[in-house]
Amino acid sequence: MNDRLAVLPQYLLPKQALTELAGRQANRAAGARTTAVIRWFIRRYGVNMAEALNPDPAAYPTFNEFFTRPLKPDARPLAQAELICPVDGAISQFGPIERDQVFQAKGHRYSTTALVGGDAQLAAKFDDGLFATLYLSPRDYHRIHMPCAGRLLRMIHVPGELFSVNPTTARGVPGLFARNERVVCVFDRGDGLGEFVLVLVGATIVGSMATVWHGIVNPPRSGALRDWRYDAPGQAPVLLKQGEEMGRFLLGSTVVMLFPKAAAGQAPLRFHPDWRPTRAIRLGEAMAAR
Repeated sequence: MNDRLAVLPQYLLPKQALTELAGRQANRAAGARTTAVIRWFIRRYGVNMAEALNPDPAAYPTFNEFFTRPLKPDARPLAQAELICPVDGAISQFGPIERDQVFQAKGHRYSTTALVGGDAQLAAKFDDGLFATLYLSPRDYHRIHMPCAGRLLRMIHVPGELFSVNPTTARGVPGLFARNERVVCVFDRGDGLGEFVLVLVGATIVGSMATVWHGIVNPPRSGALRDWRYDAPGQAPVLLKQGEEMGRFLLGSTVVMLFPKAAAGQAPLRFHPDWRPTRAIRLGEAMAAR
């Protein structure tokens, strides 16, 4: 079936109502019924509970607590690389940003300005830089970690659609990642390396997204863009180390990252030679280096 025809029902579904309902249900503590749902989910998607800090499905009072379960401390060793993979999942796309255009799928691109919520000045910092789009499937670990150390400058909650973000939808919905609801996190790497952006993209049934410094960002879903600044003089800095948790999805989705082009005199960043679209990835593996 043509991808555009395959995603047509998503245009007709009440996606926000379904998402809000799923979010409420995932936060309910329903005892044995919750445990039964968790056990079904583990079987259905092949979740590896041996990696979980607590592998007992009955230990999680709500589905969301299971879904955002922590891993054992040694489950994801960190590679020695300038940039490490921030999530478990699969590579959707990666490569150069062509002026301000990010490749989504065959026939589809979107602008960095649209992705970050309309701030052209912020987006211009990534002209001709690099991007990576990483998809988290239901079976994956759903906490997001830092690809490198950074100081938080800004967080923007951009309202939007709630299409699915699976590969079929990426091929069938133009501008998908710049249309869906998203949380844009802007960091400064320091040492002259510039800023980078890490975007948490919402989707159908993604009840909410959260960051470690703010907690749950959505809901509320007011329909208006919300912008928080963390770089005011005298404000305590939010500093995160490479590999440190920065946020999580309460039900799964996609992460998009933007990095600037190399400054004069700097060697360019290059993605790891093993990277290719659709390849499975794990948190902590080498992503890019100079």
